[in-house]
Amino acid sequence: MDQPKKTKLRFWRRYRGLPPNVLALSLVSLLNDTSSEIIYPLLPVFLILTLGASPFFIGLIEGFSESVASILKLFSGYLSDKFHRRKLPVFLGYSLAAIVRPLLAFVSTWQQVLVVRMTDRVGKGIRGAPRDALLAASVPREKRGLAFGFNRAADHLGAVIGPLIAFVLLSFIAADPESPVARDYQQVFLVASIPVALGLFVIIFFVTEETKPVKEIDTIPIKFSIREFDGNFKRFLVVIALFTLSNSTDAFLLLRAEQAGIAPAVLPLLWMVLHLSKVFSSLIGGDLSDKIGRKKLIIAGWIVYAFVYAGFAFVNSPWQAWALFIIYGTYFGLTEGVEKAFVADMVEDEKRGTAYGFYNLAYGITVFPASLLFGLLWSQFGASTAFLASAAISVAAAGFLLIIVPSKK
Repeated sequence: MDQPKKTKLRFWRRYRGLPPNVLALSLVSLLNDTSSEIIYPLLPVFLILTLGASPFFIGLIEGFSESVASILKLFSGYLSDKFHRRKLPVFLGYSLAAIVRPLLAFVSTWQQVLVVRMTDRVGKGIRGAPRDALLAASVPREKRGLAFGFNRAADHLGAVIGPLIAFVLLSFIAADPESPVARDYQQVFLVASIPVALGLFVIIFFVTEETKPVKEIDTIPIKFSIREFDGNFKRFLVVIALFTLSNSTDAFLLLRAEQAGIAPAVLPLLWMVLHLSKVFSSLIGGDLSDKIGRKKLIIAGWIVYAFVYAGFAFVNSPWQAWALFIIYGTYFGLTEGVEKAFVADMVEDEKRGTAYGFYNLAYGITVFPASLLFGLLWSQFGASTAFLASAAISVAAAGFLLIIVPSKK
């Protein structure tokens, strides 16, 4: 057998050797994101054409909902550390999503959509940090990148499957698929709750959690304070917040692609190709971080991000937009799962829920201002200035990341 085939075989064997807990949690992520992405591509059109909402209110709904989720991850992570229970908040978070998503089939105003989406994101806030802590505890340090990469790949695969299901459902349900009415969208939203409900059964029967003896629990005081972590972790949070300031909503990339000549009807296909790129790069990036180090991968990913945004500053043809979106997908593969594995490397197992909470908070406090700043720069100085400014911020963050030196516990 030649060397490339042997390398490829070893690569897939490493993934086959992942613990059942990682496989189960990744299946839950796939099912949940399939459910979410059935709804997400249709929701803006549903809000504008059938409920009369403006783009401002769409931004308000999504921005406010994501901010709520980021803040809740901090508290849920801390509580999962304090009570040494990860599986329960994971189950409760996904249960809330399964309960509220079908309610979109009965809304009649954008305010009702806001309540449903916010409650859905509350579920995300409850489950996010405990799930990552449970995932990190399920594998040894040398396989954390592999595990988180696999989990992110499964999540992104759901973002490929979901829009396909939405397209097929709308084609069969709507009398005129090119001009669906409110009831057509609502029937699709009703079906979207099925995958996440299936995920609850996977959590109950296949996700396990190691419980510590009571005496051992009592000797581990967990405090809700950033002071509990060392300077490296605190600096990492500051760098994450700085980088996120460059990370505006992907809606601006889609708008730029349309300006480059990609027809609006083709944009969903472009979105699917982006997620396919995320799937493959997440599998490779996570495995690679175990071999060459997390920090190198994250810095490389942020440089790729800067390259993509600089490219969008000057894009002027459809093929360039397609190429940039494919490259953009590799940024996620090099960073998403790797950053979470990096957090796990820097903190003790007993504090990981709280650590992931602070990590998500650092992201959450600048993600909303990032989109506002980008939109302001675009409006005042043009798209090229906005994209180049984001590229510059990401390069600066990559430089500051060099000072982070995680302990080798």
